[in-house]
Amino acid sequence: MTMCGCMYRRDMLRLLAGLAGSGLTLPALAAPQTARAPRKTHLVVLDPGHGGIDPGAIGISGTYEKDIALATARELGRLLEAMKRYRVVFTRNGDEFLPLPDRVAVARDAGADLFLSIHADALPNAAVRGASVYTLSEKASDAETAALAARENKADLIAGIDLSRQEPVVSEILLDLARRQTNNLSIRLARDLVVELGRAAPLLDNTHRSAGFAVLKAPDIPSALVELGCLSNHVEERDLEQTSYQRKLAASLLRSVNDYFDFVAKA
Repeated sequence: MTMCGCMYRRDMLRLLAGLAGSGLTLPALAAPQTARAPRKTHLVVLDPGHGGIDPGAIGISGTYEKDIALATARELGRLLEAMKRYRVVFTRNGDEFLPLPDRVAVARDAGADLFLSIHADALPNAAVRGASVYTLSEKASDAETAALAARENKADLIAGIDLSRQEPVVSEILLDLARRQTNNLSIRLARDLVVELGRAAPLLDNTHRSAGFAVLKAPDIPSALVELGCLSNHVEERDLEQTSYQRKLAASLLRSVNDYFDFVAKA
């Protein structure tokens, strides 16, 4: 568990413990937290979109989204690890197809503190260009909370708490609290991404958007999806193909991650 992960889970435990006064029966929460020594690094999972038989968006000159996403993610991973502040796990580090649920599973199995999915867009209007950032919409998260409760047989997804013996209403409350806390942190991450990307590249209008992306649905990992630009725009497709531009974007993403963890450390 990383330092950030410990702080996040402690906040989560305080929220859950607050329910005790309402008469709901909760298991003992604090003991597991004192048994581990926190690491000094944060674990970041990078998810290059698409891959293998799925090329993603295809630019007007034939550029594949999967290639742009992987190249930029690799550069970002290199920058993150060079800081000695982060450990990096890739959902894919080659041209392979990985189903969306498996990408989330990689992050959850690794105990990620942050999940960043990297993509490039294509829009009907070829004149439009710019990067954009997505977080999970509230409507999608509500549906996912219900699905997770059923799929996991009400086994807890946060801090090792077993919900299997709780009443359904208690399970729903606890998972909803977790989802809201994660959403708040994801929104903060998105704001940092918008600021730093805006210093390196053009942005779409209403840059921070919400949608029901499957890869953003881990209830306990702050997550965001970045569209680096529009392959449907001739100028931006050419830029996104350039190694120098990919490095520029990766550097802006690095600053965003730094800003996010600086904020969490002070919270």
